[in-house]
Amino acid sequence: MAAIQQPAPANAAAAPRVEIFRTEHLRKSFRTPDGAELLVLDDVNMHLLEGEILVLLGRSGSGKSTLLRMLAGLVPKSGGVALHRGQPINGPVPGLAMVFQSFALLPWLTVLQNVELGLEALKVPPAERRARAIAAIDLIGLDGFESAYPRELSGGMRQRVGFARALVINPDVLLMDEPFSALDVLTAETMRTDLLDLWTERKIPTRGILLVSHNIEEAVLMADRIIILGSNPGRIINEMRIHLPHPRNRESQEFRDLVEVIYGAMTARPGGRDAARRQVPGIGLRLPSLSVNALAGLLEELDALEKNTANTRISLPELAEDMRFSVDDLFPLIEGAELLGFAQVEDGDIMLLPAGRTFVDGSLQERKQIFARHLLDRVPLVARIRSVLDERFNHRAPDSRFLTELEDHLSEDEARRVLDTAIDWGRYAEIYAYDDNAEVFSLDNPQAEA
Repeated sequence: MAAIQQPAPANAAAAPRVEIFRTEHLRKSFRTPDGAELLVLDDVNMHLLEGEILVLLGRSGSGKSTLLRMLAGLVPKSGGVALHRGQPINGPVPGLAMVFQSFALLPWLTVLQNVELGLEALKVPPAERRARAIAAIDLIGLDGFESAYPRELSGGMRQRVGFARALVINPDVLLMDEPFSALDVLTAETMRTDLLDLWTERKIPTRGILLVSHNIEEAVLMADRIIILGSNPGRIINEMRIHLPHPRNRESQEFRDLVEVIYGAMTARPGGRDAARRQVPGIGLRLPSLSVNALAGLLEELDALEKNTANTRISLPELAEDMRFSVDDLFPLIEGAELLGFAQVEDGDIMLLPAGRTFVDGSLQERKQIFARHLLDRVPLVARIRSVLDERFNHRAPDSRFLTELEDHLSEDEARRVLDTAIDWGRYAEIYAYDDNAEVFSLDNPQAEA
């Protein structure tokens, strides 16, 4: 694992800190309905130390939430080692609390009753339970709402109840699975700041925090250390220590530089930009889920930014901010643009290639023709479908013909997703037609040039 490291501060403590969690070669797979193995996490080596906030950063599907649940003892491992304070994790881990993206409050209970639930499960006496719950509610800024029901609260207030419910048991470790992603921007920012204040001012007894996120700025804002997970299967592709003091200024050059570095790390591919394409067995190439309209919008935005800034290299953070896209919105578009040869990513910047400029400048029919040429040249599945249709006397083939091939390389669900993407792209380019009712490909209205 290649690590991006900043130099440690001169006054860094030399004494090692106690490990809360450690994994060695951790692996997780699931069985699909047809009995095949679906590998979700592979060879994960990580640790969480006392006194630190560790952020697991990655796109959807990288196995972040699965890893979090494995550390909590809620999901069994398939291989490797998982330890909590030196002891093997073989079931639910005591002394930790979890906060989820969904508020998960019981609607028939008041705020106070929802917060008391964890203490009730621990058989805390009623008087102590009530006192501790009220103190937790006060701590997270909801005093006065003890008798309110969840339906009376805003999303941010309901998530505060979730935090109070987690903190009331005085957890040794706080595990958080994208707890701010369902909130509006301002509410999420307020809650991040409030949690950091509680942590840095030692107002909570928690010794470590593990946060799952796909928000790069959130990770840099909160983390002492960031672990970046790749996808399919989830593997650690980078690790980075953040030495910026709290509170952190999003507008500082140091903060922006770190965001840029992480964008570069998350979009880098070992062995060069085309390595992934070369290593994939034919049609098993995983196509990103995106519409042609969205891809065209990205290329048009890059073209406009180039002209406005007179710069052919556009930083990915700038692009994400300009398009108001999250990592999960932006990265599939980038993958599609690179796969089709319309753009290239390098060191956290994206550049429009000549084919991308030609596409942007073209008429609708010219765009279709350009897209068709690049699909047939660079996407083996699309070329395979067209070739089979050309060879058959009636120029028709059921989609099951191609699903069977895809399932040699992908799970059943992933094969269906990839084929659906190929259907959408091929239809736009008029390489082939598809009858959704009959589930059949044909050459009823293909583009002649294809």
